[in-house]
Amino acid sequence: MKLPSTNSQSSGLTRIELLVVLVILVALAGLILPAFQHSHSHNRARRISCVNNLKQVALSFRISAVDNNDSFPMQIADEKGGAKDSLARGEVFRVFRVFLAMSNELSVPRTVLCPDDPRKAATNWASLSNSNISYFVGLDATNTRPNMILLGDRDLAENGQLLSGTVNLTTNRPVAWHKLLHKEGGNLLFADGSVQLTATLKFPGALTLRQQLANTGDATNRVLFPQ
Repeated sequence: MKLPSTNSQSSGLTRIELLVVLVILVALAGLILPAFQHSHSHNRARRISCVNNLKQVALSFRISAVDNNDSFPMQIADEKGGAKDSLARGEVFRVFRVFLAMSNELSVPRTVLCPDDPRKAATNWASLSNSNISYFVGLDATNTRPNMILLGDRDLAENGQLLSGTVNLTTNRPVAWHKLLHKEGGNLLFADGSVQLTATLKFPGALTLRQQLANTGDATNRVLFPQ
């Protein structure tokens, strides 16, 4: 009489295969998780660096205002080291003059470039152009109106297209943050020196772009983008 097969060898091989799969999964997790954590930490470090840049620029604006009767470079004549005349003539490609006016306080041109921006920093102030700048400038911001937008990340878009030149921002205009710089939103620097992370849509810890525009107290915010 022939006894039925117990399939013990087949069952044993299946358990070994499962163990091998588990070992491989654990090994892969050991490789992937540190890389993910490193990437997350790296992105966070770049965002912090961008915020620090904006705060340094804010300090330069305030020093400039103290030395110029509470006026920012946008309200100071070109002949006095500002950019008022150039901007009034519609020379939108000369936004860099706003930062040149504060070059002594800013120390190095890299300060006006976000670490997440694919653009390259100028090697010196003499070679600075709009293509070395990551931030738009609020043309109507003054030292006496703390809620006005002074600077912001340059990757604001409308219908998917990056904005350029002089733009009138209102709460009804359908502008949104592009993913060129910071995926989850964008940074805004206000005239009081504070930096706020602003989202296109509401998420915990951040006001929406529309709310921030409304908080400035102006129906229209004129801003100038580096082309």
